[in-house]
Amino acid sequence: MIKYVLQMSSNYTNLNKNKSLTENTSNNNIKTTDVNILLNRVRLDKKKNFKKNIIVSLLLVSFICSIAIYLII
Repeated sequence: MIKYVLQMSSNYTNLNKNKSLTENTSNNNIKTTDVNILLNRVRLDKKKNFKKNIIVSLLLVSFICSIAIYLII
């Protein structure tokens, strides 16, 4: 009887370990996917901000040049 109880408890702990291992791997897959999505979003945001900064800079330079040309003439 004692052997049966010990064997049953060891089987139970093995099942718990296996279950926790599978849960950890599934959680890791989900987390890596979420991290990749977030990283892609950050990259896209950086590209958008860079393009906006270039456009604003070009507009500012053209405005200053047009004022300088107006004052010279």
